Amino acid sequence: MRIHRVAIAFFCTMLQICFGTVYAWSFFQTMLVRQSGWTHTETAWAFSIAIFCLGTSAAWAGSALGRLGPRRLALAGSFMFAGGYVIASAALWLDFLPLFYVGYGVIGGAGIGLGYVTPVATVAKWFPDKKGLVTGIVVMGFGIGALLLSKGLAPFLVVRTEGDLSLVFLWLGIIFAGILIPCSLALSDPVAPVKPPSGSPAAATPLDATEPDSTLPYLTSGQFIIMWTVFFFNIAAGISVISFQSELLQEVWGLADPSVEPAVLAEYGATLIAASSVCNGVGRLFWGLLSDRIGRVKVFRILLASQMVVFGVLMTEENPWVFSVLVCYVLLCFGGGFATMPPYILDVFGAEKMAKMYGVVLTAWAAAGIFGPLYVGYLKDSYPDRAVMYCFLIGILMLAAGYLFSYLLNDGRLRLGRPTLETTLRQHGIPVRA
Repeated sequence: MRIHRVAIAFFCTMLQICFGTVYAWSFFQTMLVRQSGWTHTETAWAFSIAIFCLGTSAAWAGSALGRLGPRRLALAGSFMFAGGYVIASAALWLDFLPLFYVGYGVIGGAGIGLGYVTPVATVAKWFPDKKGLVTGIVVMGFGIGALLLSKGLAPFLVVRTEGDLSLVFLWLGIIFAGILIPCSLALSDPVAPVKPPSGSPAAATPLDATEPDSTLPYLTSGQFIIMWTVFFFNIAAGISVISFQSELLQEVWGLADPSVEPAVLAEYGATLIAASSVCNGVGRLFWGLLSDRIGRVKVFRILLASQMVVFGVLMTEENPWVFSVLVCYVLLCFGGGFATMPPYILDVFGAEKMAKMYGVVLTAWAAAGIFGPLYVGYLKDSYPDRAVMYCFLIGILMLAAGYLFSYLLNDGRLRLGRPTLETTLRQHGIPVRA
C-alpha cells in the first residue's frame, strides 16, 4: 500500500509530540522532591540521564537508520520510551531512586533518541523541496509535546490517581505505547528518491551518493566541530531553563506575592510549561522557515545574540508576568536551534549522509543535557536565594561563547558545501586511482 508523503509527515509529527513530553519534566520535579524526599540535584539527574541517553542513542540511530530502516528504529524507540515509564512507575512504588534512573533516564531516554532522529531524517527524504518547512513542522511536534502532558494528560492522571505518581507514570507508559506503536508501523522511506525541483538548493547539493560512504572526514572537519559547539551552547542555555522553569517561576512569583498558596503556584508553573512548550514548537516552525530565507548561520547568530539580552533581563526580573514572557522567548529560540540544524546538516553534507551526521550532532544535546540541568540543581541546593540570578548569568556566558563561535562559520560556503577534488573528478567521469 502506497502512503502519501503528507501522511508520513503526520505520523512523524505524532511520534515527536509523544517523545517531546520529556520537556514537561519540571511538572514532576517539585512533586518528586516533595513526595519522595529526593534533593533537587538527585531528581535533576534523572532528566540529565534521559537527555544524555537521548543524544547518544540518536547518534547510533543515525548510523543505523539506513541499515535497519525507519520502521524498526521507531518501533524500538517506542517500546523503550513507553517501557521506561513503566519501570519508573515501579521505582516510585519501591522508592528506589537508581531504578528510576534506569527506567526514566537510561531506557526511556534512549528510546527517545531512537525515535527522535528517525522521523526527522525520514521526512527530509520525502520533502527535499521543502526541507526547512517540513522538518520545522515535525520537530515542532517535539516542542509542543510538553503542552500535551503538562496541561492535559498529567494533571488529569494526577487527579484520577489522587496524586500517586507511580500510577501516573504507569498510565503514561500505557497511553504512549498505544499512540507510538501504530505510528511507527506506518513509517517507511520513499520507494524511489524524491527529487527536488531543478534549480533548488537541494538539487544542487554537491555531497551526494557519488562520494565514498565514510563520514569520518566530515565528522572531524572544522566546520562540523564548530557546528556542534554552537549547537551545544544554544541547547545548554535553553535546557537549563526547561528543566526548572516551573520551579523558577514559583520562586519568582512567591517573592512577588507571598500570599499565594503552593497549590496555586504549582498551577502557575504548569501553565508556564504549557505556554513555553507552544513557543518551543512554534519556534521550530518559524525559525525553520526563516532559515530557508536568510540562511542557517544568520539564524543561529540571531538566536544566540537575542537570548543574551533576555538572560540578562531575567537575572534580576521580579515581575512574574515579564519573567514568564521572557522564558517563553528562550524556548522559542531553543526550538529554533533544533529546526535549523537538520536542514543545515542536509545543506552541508547531503541527503545520503544526513541521518549519520545529524545523529552525531545530537551528541551536543546529550552533553548539554548533563551540564544544564545539573548546574541549576546544584545552584538550587547550594544557593537557594540566588539560584535564579546565577542560573541566568551562566546562561549568558554560554550564549556569548556560542555567538563568538558562530563567526567561524561561513553561511554561504557551508550551505553549498565544497566538493573534494576526488568527488569533482568522479562527477565528470574521470577515473580516480584508489
